[in-house]
Amino acid sequence: MSAAIVPVAVGAVAIVLLLGLVNMLRGGSANTSQRLMRLRVILQFIAILVILGVVWWRSG
Repeated sequence: MSAAIVPVAVGAVAIVLLLGLVNMLRGGSANTSQRLMRLRVILQFIAILVILGVVWWRSG
């Protein structure tokens, strides 16, 4: 279970990052770019917590 959740968290960050890059390259809405950036930062925070939790769980 813990081995599967880390790639999911990292993948979610990567997908949102790619969506933001595509939006920027296509000259999309600035509001959409801001929303995607905020979502990416939140997902990065969650991914870090997940990774730290898995490391803690496996060390114990």
